[in-house]
Amino acid sequence: MATAFNIFAIVVMFAVVVVLIRGLMNMMRGGSGNTSNKLMQLRVLLQFIALVLILLAVYFNRG
Repeated sequence: MATAFNIFAIVVMFAVVVVLIRGLMNMMRGGSGNTSNKLMQLRVLLQFIALVLILLAVYFNRG
């Protein structure tokens, strides 16, 4: 069970990095502020999900 949480956490952390890079590229190109805002909201949501999965993995790895 903990292995599944570990894998999901890694996938979500990778998604956070992808969204962060897309947001930075959008800002560097002078893209829409609305798009930057949506990407920031998505990044925060993904970070929350990653944090919950990490905590669940730690909880189930305690033994």
